[in-house]
Amino acid sequence: MSVRDCELDPEIARRVRFNEQGLVPAVAQDADSGAVLMLAWMDAPALAHTLATRQGTYWSRSRADYWIKGATSGHTQRVREVRLDCDGDTVLLAVEQRGGACHTGDRTCFDADVLLGEER
Repeated sequence: MSVRDCELDPEIARRVRFNEQGLVPAVAQDADSGAVLMLAWMDAPALAHTLATRQGTYWSRSRADYWIKGATSGHTQRVREVRLDCDGDTVLLAVEQRGGACHTGDRTCFDADVLLGEER
């Protein structure tokens, strides 16, 4: 099933508030630990493909193309649950991450810089 061929259910499409570029931020969270793994972008076909296949599918703004998490790296995401926030402008994916979620190979994209640490 090609991502480009996927169509979002009209009821779901009415509830999602895509931005001016037709994108919505998608946060991938470890389904077991709750750790935030990565942030990416989805358009309607990427969201439809994710819902249909349970594979994390995203839109690359830099490459202007779709990517299915793990298709080239082997670091796959099996999507257990997809939620929409209260405003309809952010998608939350609870995933089973195999391998690193970050393009650097790290488990999460949020290990690089701590701007404010826990107060002690």
